Amino acid sequence: MDAVTNPKARPHSSAATAVNFLPAESPIAMPAQDLRRGAKAPPVAVKPAGLALRRAFVFLATTAMTVFGADQMYQVLAVTSLTTLEAVVLVLFVVLFAWVAFSFVSALIGFVLSLLGKDGALDIEADGPLPDLAARHALLVPTYNETPSRLFARLQATYESVVETGRLAQFDFFVLSDTTDPDIWIHEEAQFLAMRERTQCRQIFYRHRRENTARKAGNIGEWVERFGGHYESMVILDADSLMTGDIIVRITSAIERNAHVGLIQTLPIIVNARSLFGRLQQFAGRLYGPMLARGIAWWFGTESNYWGHNAAIRVKAFAAHASLPLLKGRKPFGGHILSHDFVEAALMRRAGWAIVMAPGLLGGYEETPPSMTEYAARDRRWCQGNMQHWKVLRARGLHWMSRLHFMTGIGSYLTAPLWLVFLVTGILISLQAHFIRPEYFSKGYSLFPQWPEEDPIRAAWVFGATMGILIAPKILAYIVLLFNGTERRGFGGAIAAFFSIVVEILVSALIAPVMMLFQSQAVAGVLLGSDAGWQVQRRDDGSLPFSELLRRYGRMTLIGVLLGAAAFAVSLSLFLWMTPVIVGLVLAMPLAAITARSDVGLALRGMRLLMVPEERDPPTILRRANELSESLPCDDAKIGDLFRGSDALRQAHLRALEPLAPRKRGDVNADLVLAKAKMAEAESLDETLALLTVKEKRALLSDRNGFEQLMEMKAA
Repeated sequence: MDAVTNPKARPHSSAATAVNFLPAESPIAMPAQDLRRGAKAPPVAVKPAGLALRRAFVFLATTAMTVFGADQMYQVLAVTSLTTLEAVVLVLFVVLFAWVAFSFVSALIGFVLSLLGKDGALDIEADGPLPDLAARHALLVPTYNETPSRLFARLQATYESVVETGRLAQFDFFVLSDTTDPDIWIHEEAQFLAMRERTQCRQIFYRHRRENTARKAGNIGEWVERFGGHYESMVILDADSLMTGDIIVRITSAIERNAHVGLIQTLPIIVNARSLFGRLQQFAGRLYGPMLARGIAWWFGTESNYWGHNAAIRVKAFAAHASLPLLKGRKPFGGHILSHDFVEAALMRRAGWAIVMAPGLLGGYEETPPSMTEYAARDRRWCQGNMQHWKVLRARGLHWMSRLHFMTGIGSYLTAPLWLVFLVTGILISLQAHFIRPEYFSKGYSLFPQWPEEDPIRAAWVFGATMGILIAPKILAYIVLLFNGTERRGFGGAIAAFFSIVVEILVSALIAPVMMLFQSQAVAGVLLGSDAGWQVQRRDDGSLPFSELLRRYGRMTLIGVLLGAAAFAVSLSLFLWMTPVIVGLVLAMPLAAITARSDVGLALRGMRLLMVPEERDPPTILRRANELSESLPCDDAKIGDLFRGSDALRQAHLRALEPLAPRKRGDVNADLVLAKAKMAEAESLDETLALLTVKEKRALLSDRNGFEQLMEMKAA
């Protein structure tokens, strides 16, 4: 066997690395799962002590808080009796308060565990000597139309970090491309060859799929079926992810040592944010995230969840139990499952594999959308994926905790329209009381009038208590910070961290009504049958021209004006009470523009506000990835220039093309036929590429014969 195609071969040869993109295949069966069949989820072999009591505490505490809150709200609304609108408000309040209380209890648990230095369901040391590895493992980076230079900069930084652990011999690295843009595709190949040349490493591979069937889940599934037999586990990274070699070795070692564990999820930290919106997400995730993750890991136990990246997965468990079926019906509820990660974790747990979190292992990083607009676009896709889980909830044999994960995922989007209905109903009650003459006597016989009464003082207390429960996790995280000197300095010091929390609360409060409308619109779109598609995520610049701001946020401004007018028509006090919601909506356009700007975010950074430890003292892997991103060649060269300038790239692309699937007679690829016809009429390579559409160009680059004809053309 050629050493280049053998993943166990270690000799380095730059000449060979420019030819073969993939190792020898080692197929493994990946049967599609049936959601209608499945035995009751068997217990995991090893569970944390007292897990049932932990869960009982969480639900009893949440229930107690909800009952108390419901009683107080009932006394606010119904001193004598409830009207229909008041009953609606009460029901909505109970549902929403239960949601808030549920999150608060997990945060409170995380607060105690953070002070005690305790972690999740699996004992993985964050410090100390690195363990040895006996098996082979793969690191997978699925990508879809991402910037190639930045993608390979992150991959190389991760690769170099693994090299520093001394465990490189146990790892192979794969870029799994679902890119549809032909220009980006060829740049990916060029960057891949360049990285192999720089590192002189044969353990780095690249595969491009012609058809991105089932999106990311299909991308990873195809790799498992072709190459999974070589490996004990696969570490999944997103295109914007980084993981230190230290963490990669520790979680893959934990997979080896714990035969009952199918998946280990780490906590990714947001980095590289520059805009105000991005820095708000970065600060909140870094300060509050570890505490919250510890809390949920404590009671999730061996029935935790999977977030789609920065996790290690046992290949045989994934192959045997995580192949997703097509959901019946039309999109958006039918078809391929978008939020595949929740379902894959649930199916592995259904088969008896433990799904655990390791929140104390910090060393994994990701990036965040730079603006509300980009965040909402990503959120729309996630909303559709989570709403699809209605169909998965009924799957047979799932553990009840897996069903709970589905319900909380669905609930995270349904709460937005519920808040909106709660808000509108409250205004309707006020308008009704102000403009409609009350009927004090019922139509039946009654000696005494029914006075419409509410308790404004108790209402203020209920509102204040609810806001306190919402803000309390932030205060608890700040207290944890005060007890950790290294972290405290990383956030700019105790005083700077306190004012950063104030800034984060105030700006997030203004953004919240806008995001409420975005999510409500997303839920409505899914229910009305609108498909989100698969858009490319913008990573850097979130700014929009005025026309686009007006199109996206103008209606929100109008809604804010109408809400403000309705509240003011009732009373000045109601108007002041609703000021945060009204101001957030009225200022939606300037708020979207300002929070997307990098200069505003960096100005706050200059004031040591919204600072995070990874900015004050960047980890080595992050510095290296950013250095490589700046030093690697940019991706703006045209395909014709790339192919004319590099015979190695032309030959490598040709060799990387896999045989086309057999087709029936008459089943013609129209894009390829049109591409060849245009090529026959063109007089040069440049003219051909100028005449081709994106789909035609991709078809030509995917066809061996067509590509050879293209390369025979001479530039004008």
